[in-house]
Amino acid sequence: MQKIAALFPGQGSQSVGMTREFFDDNDSARSLLERAFQVLPGLETLMFDGPEDALRLTENAQPALVAGSVACYRAWRAATGLTPDFAAGHSLGEFSALVAARALEFDDALRLVRARGHYMQAAVPVGEGAMAAVLKLSLEAIREVLSSIEGAEVANLNTPEQTVISGSVAGVAAATDALKAAGARVIPLQVSAPFHSSLMQPARERFEKDLAITEFHDFYFPVVANVTALENTDASLLPDLLSRQVTGSVRWVESVQRLAALGVTEFIEFGPGAVLTGMVKRIVPDAVTFNVSNPATLEMYLRR
Repeated sequence: MQKIAALFPGQGSQSVGMTREFFDDNDSARSLLERAFQVLPGLETLMFDGPEDALRLTENAQPALVAGSVACYRAWRAATGLTPDFAAGHSLGEFSALVAARALEFDDALRLVRARGHYMQAAVPVGEGAMAAVLKLSLEAIREVLSSIEGAEVANLNTPEQTVISGSVAGVAAATDALKAAGARVIPLQVSAPFHSSLMQPARERFEKDLAITEFHDFYFPVVANVTALENTDASLLPDLLSRQVTGSVRWVESVQRLAALGVTEFIEFGPGAVLTGMVKRIVPDAVTFNVSNPATLEMYLRR
């Protein structure tokens, strides 16, 4: 029997105008987005009108993506009557996945990620952290190079061919030179902080206090956690898993592989862009993938 995994994107997928068409044309999406705009006043303007530089700010991008991604998911649910068998989210997207699985209330998710974004941005002054994508070098070789460099760590394991490193400006610069010498192609990323590195420890400590007073619920279906790459249905584990995620690596390759091992054959990305769809194809080439980001893509899904 076919199994479906719902996937939710992380920071970087946001764009001005995201989910505007669903807001205009879909009752399920509109009601959810209206709730988001009540919880976080000003979010509507940021999502629909920008400006781009304001939407890109971590504390704005994160709640915007949760609101937009979950709205796309709700529109799909209303149109199909389907429920996924599993869910997973890339970094920030894990919060959207938990909302979809009903383990986390939508309002709480918005407040949590707004705070998370603020803490992450405040943890390292702008200009002191950096991230870079490493291509054409295996994870094992990357780890070997980084073992002799201070201030650079593996952050995201995105595909077998792409690993993201994170750390101090000096550390990432030194790692870039060493990785290029080892045969890698290294692309600097335009980010405002060194996410998923030990430099985020101050943010993790602040975020843990918010997680400690958040109520989590029984899961409607399992969610694969970023830091373990294993499915979880134990709400009591969420404060620890979401705390560790702030400083830990996003094990996306293993997460997708785990979903495939669990029998998932259809992966649906909910939210703006199609970054995760492309990643899935590089991890499980024979997977069936869809992206639901607006009424047109939802209609394409319905006609599949």
